[in-house]
Amino acid sequence: MPEQVSRRAALTGLLLLAFASAGAPIPALPPGLRNLWRDGTVVSRGRRSVVVGHHTGAATLGELARRADTAGTRVSDVLGEPVTPLVVVPASTAEAARLAGVGRLDGLAAVADGGRVIVVPEFFAALNSVGKDVVLAHELTHVAAGTGGLPVWLYEGFADYVGYRDAGLPVRTAAAELAAEVRAGRLPSALPGPAAFAADGRDPARLARAYQEAWLACRFLADRFGEGTLVRLYRDARAAGVDQALAAQGLSVDSLTARWRAYVRDQLG
Repeated sequence: MPEQVSRRAALTGLLLLAFASAGAPIPALPPGLRNLWRDGTVVSRGRRSVVVGHHTGAATLGELARRADTAGTRVSDVLGEPVTPLVVVPASTAEAARLAGVGRLDGLAAVADGGRVIVVPEFFAALNSVGKDVVLAHELTHVAAGTGGLPVWLYEGFADYVGYRDAGLPVRTAAAELAAEVRAGRLPSALPGPAAFAADGRDPARLARAYQEAWLACRFLADRFGEGTLVRLYRDARAAGVDQALAAQGLSVDSLTARWRAYVRDQLG
């Protein structure tokens, strides 16, 4: 992602609860946040969110709780259902990968893991304010909407659609890497597949473009058919497959690809 958003009045009634490893007992937590570490657990609660960190400063967790509240509201506005963010902040990237059950998390600022979001501290801290909000909304969308049975371009594109929806960023800023390719005459030929989303650190520019390509596919669907139709298509695709969901809109993967390519050229050319 570009640096501005690279990976993703004071609140009233905000309650911050911080507990050192040798301090007061930790209050009851949702199952996805229990028994993460033997010591060093710190907890922060927002209006809707719960954030648990490992040897993490209370101020850092307080900021995350506020951002998670905002991200949860953004996701809820699109999905039309309440969202309660659960966020985990490990002490390091390696610890984040262990919690997520993966080998590496190169270049990722956060990941969805079951019913929770795991923040990758080094990469998340490098983001600016807009980027942090985009990333949290993106990952919370995965948690709330699910990803099972979907092609990767749809679930990553939909999550970015929600993340960028209220970010106020120009399309060419949010899709800077893809825009550079389009201006150079290189238009993507197909919707990105799983290999394009490999977070192994070998081709970060390609990874960025994959997210941007997927985002613009979902943005096209929302622009052309309406946001409500995009949400229904997403849910229908989870239930019955993407081919049937697209067919309900008079589309196939091939026809969507053709129209998406024209949309990319129009938005970024």
